[in-house]
Formats: sequence, structure tokens, C-alpha cells
Amino acid sequence: MKSMFKLSRQAAVVAATLSTLTFGAAHAQNKPWHDMGRDATPAEVKAWDIDVRPDFKGLPAGAGSVSLGETVWEARCASCHGTFGESNEVFTPIIGGTTKDDIKTGRVKGLEEGKSISPQKTTIMKVATLSTIWDYINRAMPWNNPKTLKPDEVYGVTAYLLSLAEIVPADFTLSDKNIAEVQQRMPNRNGMAFYEPLWKANGKGDVKNVACMKNCEIDPKVHSSLPGFARDAHGNILEQNRVIGPVRGADTTKPPPKGMVSAAAVAVAAAPAADKGPNVTAMLNANACTACHGVKNKIVGPGFNEVAAKHKGKADLEAYLIGKIKSGGSGVYGAVPMPPQPQLKDADAKAIAQWIAAGAK
Repeated sequence: MKSMFKLSRQAAVVAATLSTLTFGAAHAQNKPWHDMGRDATPAEVKAWDIDVRPDFKGLPAGAGSVSLGETVWEARCASCHGTFGESNEVFTPIIGGTTKDDIKTGRVKGLEEGKSISPQKTTIMKVATLSTIWDYINRAMPWNNPKTLKPDEVYGVTAYLLSLAEIVPADFTLSDKNIAEVQQRMPNRNGMAFYEPLWKANGKGDVKNVACMKNCEIDPKVHSSLPGFARDAHGNILEQNRVIGPVRGADTTKPPPKGMVSAAAVAVAAAPAADKGPNVTAMLNANACTACHGVKNKIVGPGFNEVAAKHKGKADLEAYLIGKIKSGGSGVYGAVPMPPQPQLKDADAKAIAQWIAAGAK
């Protein structure tokens, strides 16, 4: 009996050893996929974790007055949105269309059919949560240089917009301490619609797709279309994409494709042509020039071809363009000013100026 027990122990040791060796062999075979990467550091997580939720979790500490917001607005926002957030020249208006009664009830009367006092729906009419406004300004503004506003400046700009809508007084200071109270004065705070199947876990969703279990497409197909009258109504959509994220716009100067278009084909079509000499396309993208200027069409400012045509034959054209690119200005193409670009290297400014002077082709 004793020898049998001893033998059993030996067998157990051998089995454990073989199991370890087997695991080690499997581990060696899977080496390319094992222990890849590392845990993100707290600083790395903090850099990405910037979202602000409707309950204001994630909101950084800070405060900004209406006066501070007005200063920032005039310097970095008014060129596109107007001094009072009313401009419809570049984007739809932010302010307008709400009343004191809307602030009391939390539902904008003008959104009801046939009762609008505004020619179009403004941002302040539609947005239900103040966190949405704060979060969007913090993430995406200003248009040509997003994520450059400090938290106090975001609070200030938000406070300025709220004062324009008469939600807060002109001497108000918005902060992380009182923003929840201001939420209770948002004109459309009770106007958010919830589609039940998408919000309740026990509800039945509206998804009608059938899951593919075998012989599935490896390359997903991306398909979209525009009606003929709108396809090229405002210039080539391909040239109007911001440089943040993948460019997926269609080339609307060409006839629409027949049938489905693969994501790979869209990526190839969207890729810029190789430049001879300095890569001007890369310079324009890296410095956010294409956020406001298309090659052939106006976005916020004129298209580069339009600039080339307007100043064709001008004496010292290259030097003139370098000065405009570096220093900015307004009045040549309307009231919307072009911000200065002091960060642009002199060599890059010269290459861009030469490209425009040659016809921007």
C-alpha cells in the first residue's frame, strides 16, 4: 500500500511536469501573441479620458466668466460664428430661437411644428444637456486648432454663449461647482427623445441584420449616395474633409459609382496624388489649411485655385502670399478673417506660396 501511494505521487509529479512542458511549448508557439503591449499608465489614460457625461462626471475643475469667454470668443470663435453666435455664413447659428418661457418649461416651443420664431433651428434650441456644449467646445474647437483651449477658457466660452441666450446674467462665472444648477435652466432640457429599444436592455432592438456565420465577406462594403441635384452643389466633397481621422468623402466631380464600393476602394480614391518636389499636400494637411480651404472650392476661406487666379501676374506674388500665410488678414475675400500661422516654418510657407503662385495644381 505504501509503495502504491509512493508510485501515485511519482505519477502525479510526472503528470504535472508534462503539463508544464506542454504549456511551455504552447506558450512558445504563441509567442507573437502572448504578453503583447502593456497596461496604459495613469497619465496616458488621463490624456484620453476627456469625455464629460450628462451628470457632469469627467468635468475638470475650473471656472470662467462671461467676460473671459467674450475675449476668447472674439479672438478665436467669432470669425466663423459671428460676434453673437448668430452668423449663418460658415455654420448654422448657435444662438437664437429660444424664449424666457422655454427656460422655465425646459421645452423649446419653437421646435413644435408651425410655432418656430426662428428661420432655422439653432444649437441652443436643440441641445438638451449643457455637458454636450462644454464637451464639444473642449474637444473640437476652434475649428482650425482643436483641443487648444484651457479648461477655464472652455468654461468662459460656454458662459458667454449662455449669457447670449439669456440663460445666465452678463456678470456670471460658470464653474464645475455650479454647472449642474445651470443645467436646470437649459431651454430644451426636457426635449430629449428616447427610443425605448435602444435604451432598455430588456427591450427588443430595431436591428434587422442577420449575423453571418460562414463564408462571410472579409472586406466590408461601404455604400452611400447623394441625390443628383446635391452631388456637386457645394464643390467636391472629397476636398472638404478635415484632416482628423480617415478621409472617406466621395469625389463628387465624377459620376456616382454603380453598385457597392469597398472601403479599400474609397481609401485609394481619397489618397492624394504624389507631389513633385516638396509635399505641399502634406504641409496643407499638417497645418490644418484644408480645414478652411479646398483646392478648387471655398470652405470657410477661398479655394487655393481662386487665390491663384485672383493674384495671377501680381508683382512679388510669392512674397505677398508668404506674408498673408504667416500673418493672416481679412477683407480680401470677405469679412471672415484668416488667422495667422506663426508655427509654419519659413521653408514650408515658401513652398506653399510657390505652389499657389504656380496655379495650385
